Amino acid sequence: MRTKDLVRETKETQISLSLNLDGTGKTDIHTEVLFLDHMLTSWAYHGRFDLMIQATGDTNMGPHHMIEDVGVVLGSAFLQALGDGSGIARFGHGVIPMDEAKADVCVDVGGRSYFVFDGRFTYLLEGGIEPSLVKHFFESFSTHAHITMHMSVSGENEHHKTEALFKACGISLSRAVQIVDARIPSTKGVL
Repeated sequence: MRTKDLVRETKETQISLSLNLDGTGKTDIHTEVLFLDHMLTSWAYHGRFDLMIQATGDTNMGPHHMIEDVGVVLGSAFLQALGDGSGIARFGHGVIPMDEAKADVCVDVGGRSYFVFDGRFTYLLEGGIEPSLVKHFFESFSTHAHITMHMSVSGENEHHKTEALFKACGISLSRAVQIVDARIPSTKGVL
């Protein structure tokens, strides 16, 4: 089973997370940031990952610490659940339209952290969330998961753009971690 349970407690957030890479998309997510809960539910459902998160923190100061720290913990859990990567496809790509918005995400789950983001947001998301936190979440995730991730998004509606990104990310990661054979997917013999 490619699963990982993690707990991370800081002065800003307390996060308990359980991730199953071989799940069915079952979720139970409570982060005190409702918009983040909705986005992570879409990520897990379309990626077919089981994801449970219970998190509390200083959200009265704003959602920044919660969004960043959930990205950190989810990335760490993803990396640890993956193990040595034996048999995975390694690369994944997802393109998702959501009404007028379109997100394109491609990943290399090969042990190298690199993040590229191409997208513009012009107004606050639900709950007064700064749109820069969307990019920050994914950058925190990819850094701690040791994933190369390229993301681009276009459209007019900030909610649609964000949700399309989360869905495309889930789908691309699901394809990348799919077991295709028994070998390490690298000419070096190690990820």
